[in-house]
Amino acid sequence: MYIVPKGHKFRLSRQAAQLSFILRGVLVLVLAPLITVWVSITTIVMALIFRWSAEKIQILPRAMGRIIAWLSGVSVSIVGQELLEQGTPYIFAANHQSQFDIFVLQGYLGWDFRWLAKLELFKIPVFGQAMRLAGYIPVDRAHGRKALKSLDQAARRIADGASVVIFPEGTRSPDGRLGQFKAGAMVLAIRAGVPVVPVAIIGTHQVLPKSRLLVRPGRVEIRLGVPVSTSEYTVKQKQELAERLQGMVAELLKGK
Repeated sequence: MYIVPKGHKFRLSRQAAQLSFILRGVLVLVLAPLITVWVSITTIVMALIFRWSAEKIQILPRAMGRIIAWLSGVSVSIVGQELLEQGTPYIFAANHQSQFDIFVLQGYLGWDFRWLAKLELFKIPVFGQAMRLAGYIPVDRAHGRKALKSLDQAARRIADGASVVIFPEGTRSPDGRLGQFKAGAMVLAIRAGVPVVPVAIIGTHQVLPKSRLLVRPGRVEIRLGVPVSTSEYTVKQKQELAERLQGMVAELLKGK
C-alpha cells in the first residue's frame, strides 16, 4: 500500500484550498454583476408599480450586500452603533481599503443611508434609473458652477434628513494603509451642517485588495466612532476637520 508522505498531503491540501478560493472568487465575479442587474430591475418594478418609497427600497441593496458577502465567505461584525442617535442624519466618513467596502457598508452598516455617486452613473440605462428611485445623490465632478451647484443640492438633501457615506481618501488604498483625508470632502459635511461619524473598516483589503479581481474569504469589522459636530467649523476650516476625522479613523483602526 502506498503511503502519501506528510509533506505531500500538506501540499495537496493547500492546492485544494487554493482551488476552492479561486472557484469561489470566479463565482462571485460572475454573479455580482447579475445580482446588481436583478436588484436594479426589482427596484424599478417596486418603485413604479408597487410605489415603494426610497427608504423601503433600501431593503434590496442591503440584501445584495449580504448575499455577496455570504457568497464570498466573508463574515462581518459592527461595533459602535450605540453611539448614534435614531432619527439623526449623519455623514459617515470611512476609510477605503477595497471595492468590497461598498458591499460591507451596504449590507451591514445598519443605518438608512444613500450613496453619493458621480453624475455619469445615473445615465446608465436601468442602473441609473434604479439609483434615482433609490434616492441616491448625484454629484457633478466637473469644475466650475455645475460642480458647486451639485454640491449645494447634495448638502440640502443631507440637511433635509438623508444620511450618506463618503470616502474622504478619494480612492482605494493600494496597500491597506490609511491615506490622507482630502479637505474637499469636508466641504459637503460643513455645508450640510450634520454630524460626521468616523468609520474604520478592517479586513476588506485582505478580502479584495485594489490589484486583485477575485475575492478571498475572511473576516471584516466595521467600527463606528463618536459623531463630530460640524457646526463649529466653517468652509475655511475644512482642512482642520479633515485632519481631525483622519486621526479618529486612525485610532479606530488601532482598536482604541
